[in-house]
Parts: sequence; structure tokens; C-alpha cells
Amino acid sequence: MVPVQRSLGFAGIGLMGLPMARRLLGAGYALSVWNRSKGKCTELGPEGARVVSEPAHLCDDADLVLLCLADTEAVRQVVFGRGGIVERARPGQLLVDFSSLDPAATREMAAELEVRTGMRWIDAPVSGGTQGAVAGTLAIMAGGRQEDIERVRPLLMHLGQRVTRMGDVGAGQVTKVCNQMLVACNALVIGEVVALAERAGVDARLLAPALAGGFADSKPLQILAPQMAERCFEPIKWHVRTLLKDLDTAVKLSREQGSATPMSGLAAQLMRMHGSQGYLDRDPATLIDLFQESTS
Repeated sequence: MVPVQRSLGFAGIGLMGLPMARRLLGAGYALSVWNRSKGKCTELGPEGARVVSEPAHLCDDADLVLLCLADTEAVRQVVFGRGGIVERARPGQLLVDFSSLDPAATREMAAELEVRTGMRWIDAPVSGGTQGAVAGTLAIMAGGRQEDIERVRPLLMHLGQRVTRMGDVGAGQVTKVCNQMLVACNALVIGEVVALAERAGVDARLLAPALAGGFADSKPLQILAPQMAERCFEPIKWHVRTLLKDLDTAVKLSREQGSATPMSGLAAQLMRMHGSQGYLDRDPATLIDLFQESTS
């Protein structure tokens, strides 16, 4: 599939952004990149990426500007802060945000950016972790105008196995909240399961293969249970702070919508407890330590 847009800007060269940017370079796109910590961009320079000094310059030659940033405030700063995208954005350009953000804030920022510059917004958060980013098998849930999503679909298919339009701007973020509720609650239960199995004298290393293909099976189980059983927490593939941030967003969204989310509320409390013990920047496989301590 030949892409329509050959020149791209990409802000956020982190755990997910780096392999995603590499896939786009490999697909033949011309890529300008920016990251708050410039050192993270150095790996992409020899691969053909152009490193820019501030986010605004991502708009200079690009039809699309892509973001993969930590949270809502990071996106707000990159788009509207000093040297931000708003300074050079123009009509006809699209911003595609892979970050996981607050849905209401996404809608507000999208409306402001379009009014001020004519640049339109697609929220396209992803699921699949660093493994999916490397393999190009991410699940992409998109919010935005139908014609805008169809315009970027050829590009997105270099990154994911599936792109689903969930509705207007913000709908992708609501879907990602739902995704993270399932993932985070699952991760916590897997920690309980591994701790219980060990306590009861079962080799927890056998849990994932024993349950594979059954109703209890899941990608988090197959990834986290072996790591937990082996106490293998490196290399870090994702962060506790990311799950905590997304659970807090879920609780906030549920209040706004008048929806009950008691499981996710409890998960947020447990994740915050774990993070407060020095685990915020560690892999969620470390959740086994929370339950190991509680049963010791």
C-alpha cells in the first residue's frame, strides 16, 4: 500500500515511539523527530531521521504530525507551549496523537488547535506494548472525522494490525480507557494468582502454559505471569506510572459519566500503593512484590 503522505513529524521517541518511528522510516517515510530528551533521537539520525530543535519545526515539511507522549500535560505543552506545534501548524495538516489522554482534554485541545490554525486532530491511542510496536501489530482505536482517518489509514497500517474508528474526536481515548481498565485489573489479579500459587506450593512458572487457550488466558497473563514467577523485571517494557495514570483517567471519566467502576477504583488505589513504594518507573511485573509482601 503506497502512502499518500511521504513526509512526517514525530514527537515522543520513548519506549513506544522509538520502534514506531523505526517502522515508519523502514516504510520509506521522510521523518522529522523531536523529543524532550534529545539523546533519545540520536539512534534515529543514522537511520535517516531529521532531528529538530522544537516541536513547531515538525510542521515545516510534514502533512502529518504524530505524537506519542506521556500524558495530557505533555501533549498540551508540545502543542500549545512555547515553540509548540500551534506556532507553525496550518490548514490541511493533521495531528495524530498516539498518546493515552483524558478524553475531555483531547476534545478541548482539538477544538482549540483547529480554531487557531485549521489543523485537525485524530486521537489514535494504541494497545499492544513495545512488542506490538516493534512487530507492527498494535491495535489502534481512533477518534476523528471519517475522511481524516481514512487519509491516515495507510500509514497506521504500517504500525498496527487493525485500525478501528470509534467515533468523533475523543472516542479513541474513551476506548483506550476501557482497554487500560481491563489491562490494569488483569495485571493486579495475575499478581494475586502468582503469589497464591507459590504460597500453595505450585510452580507458578507453569501457570501461563497450563492456562493457555482456556477462558482465563490473555496476553497479560502470558507476558506477566512468567516474569512474575521468575522475578524478571528487566528490560522494562512499560511502566507502573502509565497504568496508574490511565486508571485515574478511568475513575475521572466514570464520575463524569455517572458510571460505576468499583473494580477500577480499587485497582487505582492498589497501583498507587505500589507506586508509592518506589515502583512508579518499574515494570508492572513488579506487582508480584505487592502481593508477596502482603502474604509474607
